[in-house]
Amino acid sequence: MPSKISSPAHARRRSETRFLALSVALALTAAGATAYAFTADAGQPHGRQVELAVHGGTARVDTASLAVRAHTRDGRDLTLSDAAATDLGAPGPVTRTGRSRARWSYPERGIDVTARTDHGRLSLSLKAHRDTSVSWPVTGTDAAASALRLPRGEGLDIPVDDPFWTTGKGALAGSTVDVSEGLTLPLWGYSLGRRTGVSYLTPTDIGTSLGFTAPHGRLRTTAEHAFDGGEGTRAYTVTFALTDGAATAPGTDYRSYLAERGRLGSLKRKIADNPATGRLLGAFHAYTWGEARTAQGIERLRALGVDRMWLGYDGKPYPDKAAVRAAKRAGYLIGPYDSFANGQDPKTADAPNSAWPGTVYPDFCVRDAAGEPVTGFGGRGCYLSSQAFERAEPARHLLADRTRAMVANGADSYFLDVDATGELFRDHAGSHRMTKGQDRRNRLARMRRIASHGKDGLVLGSESAQAWANRVLAFDHGAGTPVADGLWALQKDREKWGGYYPENAPGVFFKPVDLPADLATAMYDPRYRVPLYETALHGSLVNTERWELGYEKLPRQKKDRALLAMLYNTPLNYALDGPSLKRHGAELAALQQYFAPLHKAAGTEPLTSFRRLTADRTVQRTVFGGGTLTVTANFGTTAYRGLPGGCADARLKGDDEPRRLCPADLGPRAGGGRGDTP
Repeated sequence: MPSKISSPAHARRRSETRFLALSVALALTAAGATAYAFTADAGQPHGRQVELAVHGGTARVDTASLAVRAHTRDGRDLTLSDAAATDLGAPGPVTRTGRSRARWSYPERGIDVTARTDHGRLSLSLKAHRDTSVSWPVTGTDAAASALRLPRGEGLDIPVDDPFWTTGKGALAGSTVDVSEGLTLPLWGYSLGRRTGVSYLTPTDIGTSLGFTAPHGRLRTTAEHAFDGGEGTRAYTVTFALTDGAATAPGTDYRSYLAERGRLGSLKRKIADNPATGRLLGAFHAYTWGEARTAQGIERLRALGVDRMWLGYDGKPYPDKAAVRAAKRAGYLIGPYDSFANGQDPKTADAPNSAWPGTVYPDFCVRDAAGEPVTGFGGRGCYLSSQAFERAEPARHLLADRTRAMVANGADSYFLDVDATGELFRDHAGSHRMTKGQDRRNRLARMRRIASHGKDGLVLGSESAQAWANRVLAFDHGAGTPVADGLWALQKDREKWGGYYPENAPGVFFKPVDLPADLATAMYDPRYRVPLYETALHGSLVNTERWELGYEKLPRQKKDRALLAMLYNTPLNYALDGPSLKRHGAELAALQQYFAPLHKAAGTEPLTSFRRLTADRTVQRTVFGGGTLTVTANFGTTAYRGLPGGCADARLKGDDEPRRLCPADLGPRAGGGRGDTP
């Protein structure tokens, strides 16, 4: 049986891409016996194909099978999708409904189709009149396909014939990922050779999955959409865009898609609305324990020269008002970790944020189709229904009261676990029924309330934020990590990974771990990494790695993780207690002092270019804001034009010389980096 790629929520819990220009109007010329000819007074068209003009050429849809081909401006014929893997039945007649739109149906399947141009993309929308499913598009089948671009975490760029990903320990073949849950962006893409590629966007991501196969040792992908009336997923849209083939092209396409619809957030606007958000710029992030969450610990951190930090805390005792004042004096943000997702019996709850007043537990539990509570993470309690909270909130103020209590010490930030991930629920409980789409809307509504809480608002973050949350969040923890399935199994091994004790320095956060070679390759080998998420959302929110993967947790990946952070202009995330602050504080300070001016200058800017400068992919360059910041990172062992292996050069606009960072020179190290992975 195919496996399912886990989402981060199940564990603890423009390369300057220019789309090739051409008219976006509907093609009005005849395309032979098998193509439809639309004219101003055309009657019923004849034949099998609908042809639409797109940026870079024309797209042709075979109405008999939903196969999609493109003829590029430079004369190439490409397959963007094979025929649907589902029997659609005979298509009905095609009608023209506008200058750039056509419609037809599959009566036997109960599906209507609209094909149109959308800002230079081909957009195909399917609407079902009954519950059914369709496996389509079928992608990566063109002989020119050379690499798959996949937004797992920050992003992966995978050669389609790479044995590690086809049949090896990182094999995707045989697995399936829920697009609304397991990917950070609702897209994927391929390079198609000769500076050409294709980007696929699925804005109707709920109910959509992406399956992987590797016939003849080459990765292919097939999307499947479940049209479910009860779930509200009877509409399915896929857009196809011809790109210049750059590794980040799908991210660029999606950023444009969001901007066209007013759905792209802006850190600049968020800072204008709440000036405290500006303290994210230049800040590293850390979850604190013990002395690190006291006024003395915070003052020690500032004395090291760290001028910006986001400090979070989970579990009691919370920082007192003196500690919060110390953090604000230092220029830091400070706030609690919280979760509205779990409910347990208040008499036996093993976490304070799982205990709710009255009978929230079990009354608010999400119920499955059989009426049984959906067991919470780790087998504890149940998942709580966002619909139940929303219905109760106007009268009972459960969430408002929780938020107020959590920031009573003066905290100016808030981390709400899970809410921005894709782990959504259909709730069958009679008193608070909801679909996954309603669950998403509820989460957005309550996150907006937290962000506007109090006089000045709170600087809001959440876990592994998906793109739909980018306008409400200021930061996220987790979308930077391309998690491979093996990580969850490793984390369950408490002897190797560490547990939740001792209370002041839980091993799960503080015990160093050597990742197995296959996990290190799948997650951190820079040859496969690509900043899709930053290309789409940099300048909208600040993105980091997962909170249980603090910088010191994986010693052998430190160098590469530091270089990736500088290259992507994203903060490092730490776990700090008193001893670790003494042991690693100077190194943290040196890294933060290097990062701070770069992020203060470019954190609100888009990532406008990503390039690999060597054939082995070990030297990479990013540009932010069209030249505001340029970073070159050498992940290899050989110098490149004066840049030593294991080092990065950053140049801000106006710099006479680049600023160099060699992470291995900053402190004691337990390992090397790429040399430790195959």
